[in-house]
Amino acid sequence: MGVAVLFIVMAVTLAIGVPIGVSLALSMYALLLVEPVTTSAFIAQSMYSGVASFTMLALPFFVLAGGIMDTGGISKRIVSVANAMIGNVTGGLGIVTIVACMFFGAISGSAPATVAAIGAIMIPSMIINGYDKAYATGLVAVAGSLGVVVPPSYPMVIYGVTNNVSISALFMAGIGPALVVGGVLMIFNYFYAKKHGLKGSGEKFHVKNLLKAIWQAKAALLMPVIILGGIYSGIFTATEAAVVSVVYGIFVGLFVYREISLKAVIALFKDNVAFIGGMMFTFAPAAALGSVFSYLGVQKAISSFFLGISTNPYIVLLFIFIILAIAGMFIQTTPCTIILSPILLAIAQSVGINPVHFGVIMTLALCIAFVTPPVASNLFVAMTMTGLSMNKLVKIAWPLIVALFICLFICGYIPQISLGILDLFGVPY
Repeated sequence: MGVAVLFIVMAVTLAIGVPIGVSLALSMYALLLVEPVTTSAFIAQSMYSGVASFTMLALPFFVLAGGIMDTGGISKRIVSVANAMIGNVTGGLGIVTIVACMFFGAISGSAPATVAAIGAIMIPSMIINGYDKAYATGLVAVAGSLGVVVPPSYPMVIYGVTNNVSISALFMAGIGPALVVGGVLMIFNYFYAKKHGLKGSGEKFHVKNLLKAIWQAKAALLMPVIILGGIYSGIFTATEAAVVSVVYGIFVGLFVYREISLKAVIALFKDNVAFIGGMMFTFAPAAALGSVFSYLGVQKAISSFFLGISTNPYIVLLFIFIILAIAGMFIQTTPCTIILSPILLAIAQSVGINPVHFGVIMTLALCIAFVTPPVASNLFVAMTMTGLSMNKLVKIAWPLIVALFICLFICGYIPQISLGILDLFGVPY
């Protein structure tokens, strides 16, 4: 009875627009009123312990670093490098867009930020060169989802903190799936361009031009090398890497490219305070809810239900993908990860799925939620940039969304795509 009341209160409050953190807290206290299974002191202590984590500090710093690099002249230099590499092949501008999203994702860790930064440059360029406006916008919105798959990724940080999984291992394991998604989107774009007669930039590939573009963007390209190289070499932790990325980003923006002012940096800090405050307000009650679920045996009951249907890991993963696809349509990535990952991970582990692999494919599943209405952050960002309607964007982008689902099944059912690189470098997981 108490558990039923908890879920009913949570569903009703979320449906009427109550903030997620408040909804979770209200549902727990409604449970205590009906069935006092624990105490208010236990819930308060669980809220505190849920956010009192050194690793959690990585989150605001990675988000801040993304904002700094977004406004510091990074995106246009990344696009120049991508264009020098592959701009002249069939559908070259579309492929450049995808590659640029992958590069920028390795800096920002945010899907909407990737859409805004790369879309501002590539959407007008694609339209001028004959691409349909809706297709160009849809491609940027879908490719922008790579922002949370390419490491560093803030959803991976949230998953790692929530489930006590190595963030360094998650970052490294995300490289393979990111390449799969990028490759599949490039193939789709190539055939789209072939069908509609879209040529490349017309500028032949020259090593000299590529080297020139790389040299001009060296400070931008060095950032993911410093972040990921520092983590994987053991020089610093993921949290320390996040702080280093902020310091490096400020230095590059102020003194190298000189495209960001100290006033703008301070404004980004202020914006980040509001963002991380809201996230912590969601994370604290969600962590307490996880403790309540464990206390009540909810994870065990749900695992038993799923395993009663099938113990085949492929069938179980299919059910999990369906749950994440539906949840992602209505709940944003952060609360979805915090609330669902402990429950779904328990189910996945019961059929032998590795926690690191599961974290990567859960992140990939939720990256699709960025382009599936009604809660589709990437589509909303793209809409504001082009003025297109949601219906028109979804109509043109649905084949690309299907391609993302195909990538999800490929990466989910072939764990070596994510875990192979960890085995190659002997990283424990």
